[in-house]
Amino acid sequence: MTRMARAFWLEAPGRGAIRDVELPAPGVDEVLVRTLFTGVSRGTETLVFGGRVPGNQYAAMRAPFQEGDFPGPVKYGYLNVGVVEEGPDALVGRTVFCLYPHQTRYVVPAAAVTPVPPQVPAGRAVLAGTVETAVNALWDAAPLVGDRVTVVGGGMVGCSVAALLARFPGVRVELVDADPARAKVAEALGVGFASPADAVGDRDLVVHASATEAGLARSLELLRPEGTVVELSWYGDRRVALPLGEAFHSRRLTLRGSQVGTVSPARGATRGYTDRLALALELLADPALDALVTGESAFAELPDLMPRLASGETPALCHRIRYDPRDGHTGV
Repeated sequence: MTRMARAFWLEAPGRGAIRDVELPAPGVDEVLVRTLFTGVSRGTETLVFGGRVPGNQYAAMRAPFQEGDFPGPVKYGYLNVGVVEEGPDALVGRTVFCLYPHQTRYVVPAAAVTPVPPQVPAGRAVLAGTVETAVNALWDAAPLVGDRVTVVGGGMVGCSVAALLARFPGVRVELVDADPARAKVAEALGVGFASPADAVGDRDLVVHASATEAGLARSLELLRPEGTVVELSWYGDRRVALPLGEAFHSRRLTLRGSQVGTVSPARGATRGYTDRLALALELLADPALDALVTGESAFAELPDLMPRLASGETPALCHRIRYDPRDGHTGV
């Protein structure tokens, strides 16, 4: 019997389609997973959808189970929650997270899936990849008790960082975004909110995640002397200019990059990728993180949805995609 599934492919920049795909039979130490939900990360995935991955970043930007190559055709995505239908006894029937694209069913090594804790709803678990980015960023940033911290950029990554910072003892967190609608998200996460013009200065640490030149410049302005900006934005093929000729040197500021592709050196000797993802899933027990899921659509709607997400016509932090067992077929 031939097993079939359906997957979303970027056919060419700005245009996607759903394709039938043939599944292999799971081998020893492999699992067959039926997808329950996937998430669209509006930042990275819409840059990919628009064909804006620089040529020199093709290798660095590959998703773990990507098929095809940039700029397309390519099957891309990395926020997948499903239930194991076949595989080792310890996993069958378990809800798991996997860095897999938008596809109704798939076969991967058992080591590639991470069980979702019972206290974490499957629909919230699609945030695991982004919360993992936030964990890595905070390992890099190393905030201290009582720090004054600002997160510039209220997108999916920025809000995840703010949500985790809100748990630090004595840390005063302010989320800064040009969209006043983000104030409601900040309130749900338990942090303050300000527009860029009204943001509080003299900060010990600023985490920048707006992916804009203006946001990064404002992040530097908000620091106290010898403060640090941790840069989480990915700009694709855009160049960014910074006012480093102003107070950058005299105030001895630090600008530091952070990227989830490598475990932070601060924890690299004691934590691996599996540990980091498992921690992210544990942190998702907090229902406040539901505020990061701002919309939901059926899998069949993806070809029409992605252009709207990329253009901003459909605003979103994480847009969740739901799957019905009838979306794919198991055999013909």
